Amino acid sequence: MKFTDGLWRRPTGVQFQGGVEVVEVLQHDTRGIEALVAIRHVASRGDTLNGSLITLNVSSPMDDVIKVRIEHHQGGRERGPHFELFPDGEPPAPKTSAAKGGDSLSFTSGALKVDLNTAPFSYGLTFSDASSGSDNFLCAVQPKGSAVVDVPAHLTLGMQSQNGCLTTLPDTMVRTDHFGVDGTLNRGLVRFMLNETTLSIGENIYGLGERFGPFIKNGQVVGIWNQDGGTSSEQTYKNIPFFLSSKGYGMFVNHTEEVEFEVGREKCSKVGVSVRGERLEYFIIGGGSMKAALQNYVRMTGRPALPPAWTYGLYLSTSFTTSYDQKTVSGFLAGMRERNCPVRVLHLDCFWMKRYDWCSFDFDPDTFPDPERYIADVKKEYGVKVCVWINPYISQRASIFKEGAEKGYFLKRKNGDVWQWDEWQAGNAIVDFTNPAAHKWYAGLVTKLLDMGVDTVKTDFGERIPHQDVVYFDGSDPAKAHNFYSFMYNKCVFEAVEAKYGKNEAALFARSATAGGQRFPVHWGGDCESTFEAMGETLRGGLSLAASGFAFWSHDIGGFEGHPPPEIFCRWVAFGLFSSHSRLHGSNSYRVPWNYGDEATAITAKMVRAKCRLMPYIYAQSILAHEIGTPVMRAMVIEFPEDPACAFLDKQYMFGDSLLVAPVFHASEATFYIPAGKWTCFWTGEIIEGPRYVSKKDYPLDSIPVYVRPNSVLLLGPEDVELPDYEYGKAGLEVRTYELEEEVEVKVPTGKGAAWAGSVKVAPGGKITASEVKVRA
Repeated sequence: MKFTDGLWRRPTGVQFQGGVEVVEVLQHDTRGIEALVAIRHVASRGDTLNGSLITLNVSSPMDDVIKVRIEHHQGGRERGPHFELFPDGEPPAPKTSAAKGGDSLSFTSGALKVDLNTAPFSYGLTFSDASSGSDNFLCAVQPKGSAVVDVPAHLTLGMQSQNGCLTTLPDTMVRTDHFGVDGTLNRGLVRFMLNETTLSIGENIYGLGERFGPFIKNGQVVGIWNQDGGTSSEQTYKNIPFFLSSKGYGMFVNHTEEVEFEVGREKCSKVGVSVRGERLEYFIIGGGSMKAALQNYVRMTGRPALPPAWTYGLYLSTSFTTSYDQKTVSGFLAGMRERNCPVRVLHLDCFWMKRYDWCSFDFDPDTFPDPERYIADVKKEYGVKVCVWINPYISQRASIFKEGAEKGYFLKRKNGDVWQWDEWQAGNAIVDFTNPAAHKWYAGLVTKLLDMGVDTVKTDFGERIPHQDVVYFDGSDPAKAHNFYSFMYNKCVFEAVEAKYGKNEAALFARSATAGGQRFPVHWGGDCESTFEAMGETLRGGLSLAASGFAFWSHDIGGFEGHPPPEIFCRWVAFGLFSSHSRLHGSNSYRVPWNYGDEATAITAKMVRAKCRLMPYIYAQSILAHEIGTPVMRAMVIEFPEDPACAFLDKQYMFGDSLLVAPVFHASEATFYIPAGKWTCFWTGEIIEGPRYVSKKDYPLDSIPVYVRPNSVLLLGPEDVELPDYEYGKAGLEVRTYELEEEVEVKVPTGKGAAWAGSVKVAPGGKITASEVKVRA
């Protein structure tokens, strides 16, 4: 949200009061700092009249994390929902200290320190990190950087609609008959709390959820507001109020409602954060590096569950608007098997239900007359798991609509009616997950599917959630519930799957998310077109999502909309199989590889087998992601922050600690960057020494640049393996070493949960010195 008109002026009607001076310190000890900040210099008693105070509260929930809360009026009721912090258990009490020196008060948590400037005219906060032994400046809040701002509602509407965020304000956010910050009575004002932190020269900002535009967020305004807009605009399905800085820290804004970030846009040297209301709460998260800050953020909002090993295999979808029945679906599976393209998960998209009936949870009797028998047969015949599509919208024609309406399971309007519209399906109602009975009811519907033999669920939608004329069962603020709805929805379904199959067998295929949603994997990138440009958008979205704490990610191979030409399908297949999770899915055309030619079929078979062979490595990386929060797929800058070239790389990524993957966005030419060291081609053994850019013309369509990091060990499954879930410790593993410098011990996962089968000790040259599992060199 922009509150200025250039450097000196403000838009007409905007009333701005920023903190300039600490006038009283209420607390300063190892628990934190509490202080009152005035919006003008207080030279006499008269200066205390007719002015606002901002209450500043600084504390720490865990080492290397500092919480800042700024408040204006404190008498308001804080309506939920709120993010679930530390769902994996409270962390140990932080090691904190407090000190005073001259006009400065300091508070330290772990290696992260904040200094409060108490000199006249000089309110400010300075954050620094001492992980490296000396204070490293991170960012600062300067005078007037914490502020209360009143804005005429018509100005907020204009700006919001341009930025793709709220186009209409919820009733609770428009303050009519409201006293502005200058003490006068105003009508139609919207109150904001604003915080601005410095943006240093050369500092880059990443993350803020799944974003399909430029990977570096500098120069952008980002509104945290979930929308269903495809991958070709500023709208996105997964908005996360968290960013990573190249200076090695993160900021998490603890607000479920819309948060707006002005990243070097309104003010070139500031990151502005604004929310509506009377308070703003954020965390500065340190740790000494981007990777450590990301791990600390995930520790706060929840570590990802570990997906079962079978989910890493190829998903084959029936696609969206295509016609399919039992015969068609079985034909796809038979065709894939005949062509040596093993499918691990069969996904039935929307039309497993009758048209207009979404989401009734009833199989269409015309196409699936005996669904339970069919599911059992297809699983037995083809060895697949079964996934079905659902969403949280219940159409008026659905068999369960009447029950939901009568029992109060849907969102309501203020007059007591069920909240309905004709978006997506005619007469859609929306499940109210704040109602415990509705939550249990919906989970029961999911459980019935699981009892029929369904193994996992695609939780589509969850973004088109109204915020006007809406009443939640528990009194939640509709504006705060809009993004958070995705969390409630996916949590309900994930826990139903977990209750049925156990902790080690639960997984979703989800589209919408907010902070904490990483706990319920897997997520996919949404509706993209079938172009190289959309393939690039998709990867940028995935890398931004990973920089926001999401460890497991997938996308629609070949693109969702349209029919990809063979070269795009082939390039996307390679990219898709070198992602943590892999799905063939389209809109109005099937994504079976033979529709794109014999070469596409051969490439699909090759890439599926390569991924299955790599599963001991991939699954070990997944366990680490589950335990400490580092994403399996991650941007180069997170792994190589000291390499200036990596700051801008958004067309390649690290796949775990050891593999560099560079999807090819061209029919024949590949371009990528190799960091310092001797990197080995996974396919050919060719060694390229970096740092350098590499451009290869006539790059083969049946390959993808995959390079192994120096000083790495890869454990590979058998060459003939066709499935991702096998006993990795008993599979006759092949041990490969790459420029190994010293003896290392590599853990071998079992492939069942987070347990380890044993370990392998390997010396330079590939010599195996000791082993707890059966291996072959």
